[in-house]
Amino acid sequence: MTDLEIAQSVTLRPIVEIGSQLGIRAEELTLYGRDKAKVSLQILDRLTTVPNGRYVLVTAINPTPLGEGKTTTSIGLAMGLSRLGHRTALTLRQPSLGPVFGMKGGGTGGGHAQVAPMEDINLHLTGDAHAVAASHNLLSAFLDNHLFHGNTLSINPQRTTWPRTLSVSDRSLRQILLGEETDRRSGQFVITEASEVMAALALAKDQRDLRERLGRILVGLTKTGTPVTAEELRCVGSMAVLLKDALMPNLVQTLEGTPAFVHTGPFGNIAHGNCSIISDAIALKCADFVVTEAGFGSDLGAEKFFNIKCRASGLAPTVAVVVATLRALKLHGGGGVAKAGIALPSSLTGPNQEALSKGIINLEQHIANVRAHGVPVVVAVNAFKDDPQYELDWVREQSIKMGAADAAISTHWADGGKGAEQLAAAVVKASERPAHFKHLYELSWPIKKKIETIATCMYGAAGVTFEPEAARQIETAEALGYGGLPVCMAKTPLSLSHDPRLKGRPTGFTVPIRELRILSGAGFVTAVCSGIQLMPGLPKKPAGERINLDPATGKIVGLS
Repeated sequence: MTDLEIAQSVTLRPIVEIGSQLGIRAEELTLYGRDKAKVSLQILDRLTTVPNGRYVLVTAINPTPLGEGKTTTSIGLAMGLSRLGHRTALTLRQPSLGPVFGMKGGGTGGGHAQVAPMEDINLHLTGDAHAVAASHNLLSAFLDNHLFHGNTLSINPQRTTWPRTLSVSDRSLRQILLGEETDRRSGQFVITEASEVMAALALAKDQRDLRERLGRILVGLTKTGTPVTAEELRCVGSMAVLLKDALMPNLVQTLEGTPAFVHTGPFGNIAHGNCSIISDAIALKCADFVVTEAGFGSDLGAEKFFNIKCRASGLAPTVAVVVATLRALKLHGGGGVAKAGIALPSSLTGPNQEALSKGIINLEQHIANVRAHGVPVVVAVNAFKDDPQYELDWVREQSIKMGAADAAISTHWADGGKGAEQLAAAVVKASERPAHFKHLYELSWPIKKKIETIATCMYGAAGVTFEPEAARQIETAEALGYGGLPVCMAKTPLSLSHDPRLKGRPTGFTVPIRELRILSGAGFVTAVCSGIQLMPGLPKKPAGERINLDPATGKIVGLS
């Protein structure tokens, strides 16, 4: 059966019943049909004195282009914890329409480790992404309208930095021309998941915080070089109105009925890659264990979780899970080539101890990355059907030797929560260890030093180079008072380095920084490595080619 067929074969429980498992009252839910709902932010006022549950982060090694099952592991772990008798909640990002119709397909898990309703979550869900795009583009329109009607703020049109956004991948919109014929200037689109409004929504603690973040958004500079913010364009109130419902997290469920919050969707390679602070805050008040996922590997989503999201939320993780697969470790050991849309070679899917022994160093770096933040590590060896048992056992043994508190083989894709019980037990045990959470760098450090620290400590780089434009942008950011913000790195997820061709645990490389963007509303600066695009393109054969409605049943087919 396909993932979609498995999801459609399950009868979901009423969402009010799912909410009641967490003590969420019916009047605190806004229903979107029978099986999904938004949760009122007022629940946090009711539960303010309730202690938080244990906070579990799921991250991974550097994946193959097909992914390593980080989402399925998060879902399986949550179900496994539930099966062991722990009141558990899951918090995930909403999949992006770009990958859904592009290269990756859906993002709701797979096999028997899925969140549902699968079709709704992969597509519009409750419309949050569209609200983000509308809010973002409203600011774009207000900016251009201000320039057209006299420009009383004396904005320099050539130093406007605010892009437009779109929810699907469209490489032709990476660079565009704006303005009237007599006053042309360059502009661009970014995908909605790279929008600063999406980041602000994900990092906001409440309506007031969101409103303040939107107001701080930098849209450009005046002709004398002073900042111009969204607040000065007088459209922030309207932007906040468009996001009123989007700020409330969405409640859904796993195929086994474990409650799941799916909310916001910043990408892990070009944005901060984590679900909303609000969904985590509510879940932690309602559950004994909260499992959350950070985008891509520890070098990206987890590093940003620790140093951006946790700074904003004030929350600290109890334990982190690093997901690894034999095929990815063999890839990092030179065992073969993996390409999206093409079946993996037998040198990656079959026995290959030589490549596995060489590639295990990639996992070693990711364990070290988490431990550098003072958080205990459990390695989840995500097992596929034909994986040799002796290789799985060997990875588990090596993980513990490399500093993991424990490691477990998990078969959640095939067996659901039952296949993740050993992993769940390992997480419970590790969560009882004392955690000494710490950030990687101080906010007071210069921007270049923060970037260099991330590159050398998390990637293993020898150093960093800054293209002339990036160096000028860093000087401007610091001169304008933005030097105290954390750094969000935009780089490839396929390597510890900036170069997707460098596998394993490369050394001696230098990370090139092409651009620095000030996202003052989100509350960070983004350092963009060479080769990174903020608007992805579609592959030669997009996943959208196989998606359709069955004319006989009206059901969606082809989602994966």
